[in-house]
Amino acid sequence: MAIYREVFGPSKEDIWRQLSKEIGARYVEGGFWHGDVVQAQIGEWTVTLDAHEVPSGGAKRFTTRLRAPFANQDGFSFLVFRSGVFAELGKLIGMQDVEVGFPEFDRKFVIKGNNKELLRRLFSNEKIRELLSEQPNVRFEIVKIEGESKGEARDEVRFQAVGAIQDLDRLKQLFELFSVTLDQLCAMGSAYCGCSEASTKTGEAET
Repeated sequence: MAIYREVFGPSKEDIWRQLSKEIGARYVEGGFWHGDVVQAQIGEWTVTLDAHEVPSGGAKRFTTRLRAPFANQDGFSFLVFRSGVFAELGKLIGMQDVEVGFPEFDRKFVIKGNNKELLRRLFSNEKIRELLSEQPNVRFEIVKIEGESKGEARDEVRFQAVGAIQDLDRLKQLFELFSVTLDQLCAMGSAYCGCSEASTKTGEAET
């Protein structure tokens, strides 16, 4: 194994274990049928990193994915991808293209959503724009998923990229992206978070 690492470098598992240690996350071995995952508690949210195969034109494509379920307060949804990438997907989404008012960012990315004002508020956060710009391969969105109980629906912030990401710094940036994005959604009132509710009540009591 030591010789293998010298020749080929650290494996995905090695990198993800190191990531878990450095960001205080939990590394979960998946066994034979399920891949390993990294789970980080960021404030009130659990962010899960995994890698899996998805169908792609009759074949299968390996992707890296991060997910964070949250309570969507206002039904806000968005999809962001680099210009020229996922173009056909973008045509089918049914959401309108929006320019968020930052020319360089608007040139780099196609930004879609169901609420222009909320999109502009989300991407007014300079750190979110910076972290997305650091990613060479981006599909960042809010999606609706099925809950644990039949018929229960919930939303999640999701990032996907083609291939297995093994760059430690890039993975750290992605977890930071989720932290900043969830905080921004909370501040906008789009994501429920108890801390914001408590702050609001405190503010009301002080006035």
